[in-house]
Amino acid sequence: MSPRPKRITPHGSLEQAIKEVAWQQIAENGAPALSLRAIARELQITAPAIYNYFHDRDALVTALIVDAYTSFGEAQEQSIVDIPAAEHALRLRTLGQAYRLWAVTYPERYQLIFGTPIAGYSAPLETIMPAAARSLANLVHVLNTANSAGRLRRDNVPSLSTAAKAMLKAWQSSRDPDVPQHVLYLALTIWGRVHGLVSLEVGCQYPPFITDAGEFFRLELEHLLQDTLLQQGIQQEPPPDF
Repeated sequence: MSPRPKRITPHGSLEQAIKEVAWQQIAENGAPALSLRAIARELQITAPAIYNYFHDRDALVTALIVDAYTSFGEAQEQSIVDIPAAEHALRLRTLGQAYRLWAVTYPERYQLIFGTPIAGYSAPLETIMPAAARSLANLVHVLNTANSAGRLRRDNVPSLSTAAKAMLKAWQSSRDPDVPQHVLYLALTIWGRVHGLVSLEVGCQYPPFITDAGEFFRLELEHLLQDTLLQQGIQQEPPPDF
């Protein structure tokens, strides 16, 4: 009889224990070094016991990615749940702060979903995309609410090319049919600005003289708000969509 696995409690499960050890491996050695056999050794179980839950390494990686995206999206949702919808600047600022906080709290999870691809692994989009879209959906919703209130700055939105319009139309068709294209464009570019600074911090890629990455993130977040929202009390007539 196999020994009782470590990390199993009345409140846990073998599947969850496998994932916990996998996250430890990723944190210590990186995702490419993930090994089902090493996980089995750590839990003092046989490798076939893991195969009852994950038939190979890629299946485990996919499950971890879905869990990471789900946690990421939930953290952002919860960050603004008690902020009134009309507080556009506060909601946008809080989302940005929640984005960074989750990333620096769970760097191995952030790196798994946004970092260097794992050689030989191809994520099944039909499994990954619903969870992945959840995070960006929060930003889209906040921006669309601001847009409906006439609070988005349109002077900072460039004229969209034919190719850009086609891609945004595909986005509308698949995910957000009622969201104007300029709102989707802003969501994509705002995400890029936030993601860039957070990725530098999580990846330890800042120059050594940058000793407080959070301060630069805070400054860029305020700059982003100025670029995106009109001042309180000033409204802009909602123009026709691109």
